[in-house]
Amino acid sequence: MKHPKHSKRAPPTHPSALAVPSYHRILVKHGLIEKTLSIPDAYEVFLKVGADPEVQKLSRKVERGSKMKHVPALYLATAMALQGMTKQELEALKLRIKEKRV
Repeated sequence: MKHPKHSKRAPPTHPSALAVPSYHRILVKHGLIEKTLSIPDAYEVFLKVGADPEVQKLSRKVERGSKMKHVPALYLATAMALQGMTKQELEALKLRIKEKRV
């Protein structure tokens, strides 16, 4: 008697992790926004972060072959640039973003 074939599925991922876009998770991880900030507002902040001259300078230096888990290629350069920043640089970035918001 043969056993029925079981289809191989990907392991289930936590549903709340998929409900939040990667740019939101990136900003929260680096302390640039609160976890409770709405998704549209987070996207606006992410665009401002990506447009920041310091972030652009660092993202150009990012090695193209490097990968980060669960980060789409579209956001990879910004995510890698933020990862390479010191706490002081992140705090300065946070202040620049707040100035642009007001």
